[in-house]
Formats: sequence, structure tokens, C-alpha cells
Amino acid sequence: MHVRMNDLVAVMSGNEAGKTGKIIKVLTDKKRVMIKGVNIIYKHTKPSQKNPKGGRIEKEASIAIANVLPVCQNKNCKKSDKGVRTRKKILENGDKHRVCAYCGSEIIAAE
Repeated sequence: MHVRMNDLVAVMSGNEAGKTGKIIKVLTDKKRVMIKGVNIIYKHTKPSQKNPKGGRIEKEASIAIANVLPVCQNKNCKKSDKGVRTRKKILENGDKHRVCAYCGSEIIAAE
């Protein structure tokens, strides 16, 4: 997968195109991701002991993983703060890191 939990990503297509957010959940079996503040839906609930009033609850819905790209946060990159394609770079010690395809800087997940 080209994105991971806590990555800052940009939505490239669909109704939410152009928005950015942090990944809060990755659904690997369905190849979808949930992004904080993006693709908000309303869930209508009946009154219950947990929620005595019932009503509409806002929550994030998932987006296809193919529709998002990680954001390069290197200020010198020509695609800075936009979605970028990534490449894998293998270091001398055998570790694999994701790097921006345009500037070569490492893409690090936000904590």
C-alpha cells in the first residue's frame, strides 16, 4: 500500500477532490481508507439508552485507496503540499522507505 495510518493525504478524485486530511483507519481487505474530516455522512439513529434523543450523527465514510495520494511536506519540492506519487528506496542496511517521486525526500507519517 502506498499510504499508511497517520499519513497526510490529498484526495485526487470524487466529490471530495482537492481536500487533504490525516488517515485515521486503513481497511486493507476492502482497499479503502478513512480520512479525518473528509467524506462526511449522516447516520440517522433511533433513540436508545446510549443516545436518548436519537437524530443525525456525523461520521467519516471510507474512500477508495486509489483515489488518495500522500502529501510531500518538503518545502523545496515543486509538488509541496499536494498529492505525490511515491517510490521505494532501499537503504544500505536493507530498510525500505517511501520517497517523493519528484524531489526524493522521505515521506514520513505524522504522529
